[in-house]
Amino acid sequence: MSGPTKAPLAAIAASLRRERERAGLSLGELGRRAGIAKSTVSQLESGSGNPSIETLWALCTAIGIPFSRIVEPPRASVRLIRSGDGPSVASATAAYAATLLSASPPNARRDVYLVAAEPGPGRHSAPHEPGVVEHVILSRGRALVGPADDPVEIGPGDYLSYPGDEPHVFTALRAHTFAVLVSEHV
Repeated sequence: MSGPTKAPLAAIAASLRRERERAGLSLGELGRRAGIAKSTVSQLESGSGNPSIETLWALCTAIGIPFSRIVEPPRASVRLIRSGDGPSVASATAAYAATLLSASPPNARRDVYLVAAEPGPGRHSAPHEPGVVEHVILSRGRALVGPADDPVEIGPGDYLSYPGDEPHVFTALRAHTFAVLVSEHV
């Protein structure tokens, strides 16, 4: 194994500040929870400190985030997929297409899709992996959505959550039905 590498101080500083603020903690409160001096936290956030893995781990634990979030470079905060763009997959048995808007990053457990459906035979889905929950927000049209044996009719603005690890359906009741579907994995 080669010698130690220099820590990405600028990335750590920006990530630490962002995550501390997201958690609603002051410098002093984070330091108290992590057992680290407030001045050390301040130095780390300014990029002038030289953190050890133990210090960073204690800070991550105090904030309640995985260690990787503080050291990996941040992803672009703004991502645009224009309507009609993006990787779309159509159903072979229904007038239904799902466009992947956001795949689950390594430390998250969700995928986001835009669903476009037309009246006709519904999309019948086999159970997904154990513990999967699906969340649907209908943006236009009407649809029967949810457990295959007891779907719920929803309209624009309605939100529905149901077990994705059981057979489920999405059947458009009106033309040009659109929804956002979030598949949450455990």
